[in-house]
Amino acid sequence: MKFLCVNAGSSSLKFQLFEMPEEKVLISGYIEKIGLEDSFWNTKVNGEKIRGEKYLKNHHDAVQVLLDELIRHGAVKSLDEIKGVGHRVLHGGEKYSDSVLIDQDVIQSIRDLTKLGPLHHPGNLAGIEALEEVLPNVPMVAVYDTAFHQSMPKRNYLYPVPYEWYQDYGVRKYGFHGTSHKYITETMKEKLGKEDVNLIICHIGSGASISAIKDGKCYDTTMGLTPLDGLMMGTRSGSIDPSILEYVCKESHMSIEEVTNDLNKKSGLLGVSGYSDARDVEDAMAKGDENAILAYEMYNDRVVKYIGEYFLKLGGKVDAIVFTAGVGENGIETRADILSSLAPLGIVIDEKENNSIASYRDKHEGVITSKKSSIPVWVVPTNEELMIIRDTYHIVCGK
Repeated sequence: MKFLCVNAGSSSLKFQLFEMPEEKVLISGYIEKIGLEDSFWNTKVNGEKIRGEKYLKNHHDAVQVLLDELIRHGAVKSLDEIKGVGHRVLHGGEKYSDSVLIDQDVIQSIRDLTKLGPLHHPGNLAGIEALEEVLPNVPMVAVYDTAFHQSMPKRNYLYPVPYEWYQDYGVRKYGFHGTSHKYITETMKEKLGKEDVNLIICHIGSGASISAIKDGKCYDTTMGLTPLDGLMMGTRSGSIDPSILEYVCKESHMSIEEVTNDLNKKSGLLGVSGYSDARDVEDAMAKGDENAILAYEMYNDRVVKYIGEYFLKLGGKVDAIVFTAGVGENGIETRADILSSLAPLGIVIDEKENNSIASYRDKHEGVITSKKSSIPVWVVPTNEELMIIRDTYHIVCGK
């Protein structure tokens, strides 16, 4: 059975077609610059990347390219072979604590929650509506980025602000990267041979979040009402003194929207060093760039801070710390520096193992601490698309 995974952004659309239940990727692609004259896409088939270009005025055009690519490369002979479509949706609010079959009520909820996901929901909706138009009889599933985190207790998701803000406006911590944190949790349950796992999952990359997993469920996470909260990231500031916004507005005469945009797109590694990609930061560090060194140290310090906090929140009972996502999977030096700061917890790195694991090396996952370590530290590649398709397959097939 063939299932399609779709992640539609404001001007982009990623897709993968899976053979289920074998979980085999048949074809994947990334369509970019939707709505711009220089729209293009890259399709990957049997390890080969094939590029295409033409003006795509909207997501309907992009979806048509997607479907044409599936047929042109023989991934399907007919669109009737597609038995379900899983859509990544940013925000499910408090209403959805799991993935759900899409109906008109779900679509309306996504519209209503656009105020909490203004950058993502228009694209999410456009992708859903475009595919529903061309595949009207195919069941579609919404997989929410926030759903996995809805198991947090109230004391962890409420902010210490007037309670009416929560009641009237929904102001609370929702958390994001939930599909990744769920995938890693399920993977670690298998690796450790237990359901009630206690984990600290470090999803660190351009976007970054850490979650505390207690008894197999999310207990706390770093991202908040929006993905801006928590860790320092590639272009996001992470947690800062909220008074900074009013102060900078008055001093710079910028609007609150402009300042918030700077916090989302011009801060983090980029704001401090001038580089948003951790690899570029490391290259600049090697040349003695002081701001790059500062940004690197600030980034790592914040990861250490949250690991320490979550270690205490889990009562010191941690089955594993897991690094995942771009930096977590590939940042050999970053992992080493973070673990060296965690030595007071009894964590002992195995330098040989740490140096041997990255997506560009032969070994992609494994334990990077010695047997003497108080807590094993793992590197495990995440796979959000596979988690989306698993949820879609289970919902559509009832398995």
